[in-house]
Amino acid sequence: MDNDGQPVAAKTTYREAMREALWEALSADDRVFLMGEDVGRYGGCFGVSLGLLEEFGPERIRDTPLSESAFVGAGIGAALAGLRPIVEIMTVNFSLLALDQILNNAATLLHMSNGQLPVPLVIRMTTGAGRQLAAQHSHSLEGWYAHIPGIRVLAPATVEDARHMLAPALADPDPVLIFEHGSLYNAAGELDPSATPLGIGHAAVRRPGTDVSLITYGGSLTKALTAADDLSVEGISAEVVDLRTLRPLDDEAIAAAVARTHHAVVIDEAWRTGSLAAEVSARIAEESFYELDAPVERVCSAEVPIPYARRLEEAALPQAADIVVAAHRAVD
Repeated sequence: MDNDGQPVAAKTTYREAMREALWEALSADDRVFLMGEDVGRYGGCFGVSLGLLEEFGPERIRDTPLSESAFVGAGIGAALAGLRPIVEIMTVNFSLLALDQILNNAATLLHMSNGQLPVPLVIRMTTGAGRQLAAQHSHSLEGWYAHIPGIRVLAPATVEDARHMLAPALADPDPVLIFEHGSLYNAAGELDPSATPLGIGHAAVRRPGTDVSLITYGGSLTKALTAADDLSVEGISAEVVDLRTLRPLDDEAIAAAVARTHHAVVIDEAWRTGSLAAEVSARIAEESFYELDAPVERVCSAEVPIPYARRLEEAALPQAADIVVAAHRAVD
């Protein structure tokens, strides 16, 4: 508390904020439970669920066999039965083993049942590269899932979003996928104790600017903010827009950003071909073409499996310097 008795923003990490969100959800609703590989005794592969087993017990913090299809399917069944499961998949690459369950069951049942069978399921998974985990643990496939009708796709990039996006996800009748970039777990930030849960579907302007809009999400937000700092030294005022929700995209916020700066750079750690960056660029062309003073620029990963070697991995991924170069192409 400050001298006036008001709560003061506390410093915390992305990991701790996510753990606090899980703790709050488990405490508030007996229907909520967490399941996945190593979420219990081990505390989660990335330490997010550490301590929850001791507090809530093995009925609500459930370690599962190494079968993504099986435990995602169990989560769908539990949601259909009225529970509120949170399923953790270790990395996005492994989620492909459960793609049939997500695409053909979770995403379709509400529609196919004429609204009679909601699937209030939350699936959390780690995404992204930059940690030398090689190709089978490092890709950014959230754009694939954003392609699927019937689900919502979230990409919290800040401590506050990690803390407050879980509650509306659990309240949604549709399945919600939350993508947590692996590079963010140790990131620290201020957590406003008076902040309230955020709605799904709204982008956020993380930095105002007048010359170019840098539009991104997830782990690339930090790089975009760094690029904006570098551009400001050169006299270019860069706005940074955090999409936050990848399905549905906030078309109004994207159009408003283009209308403010008339230049756009879309940053996406996924591959360029068929990427979410391509979708955002297409929507800008469709809805804001006459606001543009230059073509939309895209900064994406190289079209290769993510390398293990650190220098090769860094070369394959979008970096702040690449964003600066793209911004110059747009503005100049």
